[in-house]
Amino acid sequence: MKIVDVSESYSERGGGVRTYVHHKLAAAARAGHEMVIVAPGHEDREDEVAGGRIVWVKGPRSPFDDRYGLFGRPRAVHRILDREDADVVEGSSPLGGGWAVSTWRGRAKKAFVFHTDLVAVWPETFLAPRFGFGRVDRWSRPLWSGLRRLSAGYDVTVVSGGWLGRRLEEHGVRGARVVPFGIDKQGFSPAHRDEAVRARMLADCGLPPEADLLIGVSRLDPEKRVPVMLEGFARAARQRPLGLVLFGRGAMERSIRRQIARTPGVHLAGYVGSREAMATAMASADGLLHGSAAETYGLVVAEAVCSGVPVVVPDRGGAGALAGPGYAETYAAGDPESCARGILRLLARDRGQLRSACAVAARRIGTMDEHFDRLFELYGALSGRQGSIRPPVPTRLRAAS
Repeated sequence: MKIVDVSESYSERGGGVRTYVHHKLAAAARAGHEMVIVAPGHEDREDEVAGGRIVWVKGPRSPFDDRYGLFGRPRAVHRILDREDADVVEGSSPLGGGWAVSTWRGRAKKAFVFHTDLVAVWPETFLAPRFGFGRVDRWSRPLWSGLRRLSAGYDVTVVSGGWLGRRLEEHGVRGARVVPFGIDKQGFSPAHRDEAVRARMLADCGLPPEADLLIGVSRLDPEKRVPVMLEGFARAARQRPLGLVLFGRGAMERSIRRQIARTPGVHLAGYVGSREAMATAMASADGLLHGSAAETYGLVVAEAVCSGVPVVVPDRGGAGALAGPGYAETYAAGDPESCARGILRLLARDRGQLRSACAVAARRIGTMDEHFDRLFELYGALSGRQGSIRPPVPTRLRAAS
């Protein structure tokens, strides 16, 4: 089977989508499929990479993060799709790339992989704290209408969880298929916990090893709600010795650095390119603090749970969907005071019980290989190139006692 992924969020300079795409290329090669990634770049060119090819289409850079580009020429994408003559074409962006695939007319079956919830990323991030999620959802009807038109140009819409399928169904996007995401479970494990690394991270926060250590892993962009995390942390840290090490970079880095300068106990570690170093830092923390309620899947949350690390997460979005009472505390999305209370509740709980609950929950989180096996099986059934689709598996983690 030949698959072309029109991936507007793929970047040569890191990011979660890049990690996902390279896992996909490797999985496709193992399964005997041909995989081609079409991505916006600085120039028109083609690269041979492990597992397939990347076809770059020259386009403008994102105004929010110059690591990423945009598809400014739908016809250029159409010409590539005509030339590649794939069995399945993926669109994974509600912006130019998604519309380029939606409007393309070719023999391939088309799958819209719902990686980005625009309503959650923009209107809900900026307006819901003041006006409430219900009202903002109603104000966002034109965006939902556009999404319905976009998805109508595809043969199937793929989502990461049943909660997301229900959200789309409520807004008229019918028949979404659930293909649960997964993580690198060998890479993220409690076995990577290192007390010396924990002590160094606390020292970076100006604190002794006896303090509690939270970790945050996030792009520093508006929808990640890092300022809410920092304010919630600051309020909780007034009650007990507490450090926060924040990994990531992004458009809001300057303003976040200013906020950190006013917040004792926080260290901004920036971007860490080594997955091994990131996995060790994750497993060495006492808890993960997360701010985004806009993600379609809480990848970092799943990595934390598989690392034996309990989580404090918003009560909405992909992060909230992964939370279970045995290993998580939830808070009202966008509310710093609720966030602070969630932090203090988590740190007051028995650490051994939290780790045990994480271990139970981790068994129900899939791997990247399992995700791509199911995705390719769906595409095979869609295109008539292989066997029937297996029934979807439950994607919400059951509560661990």
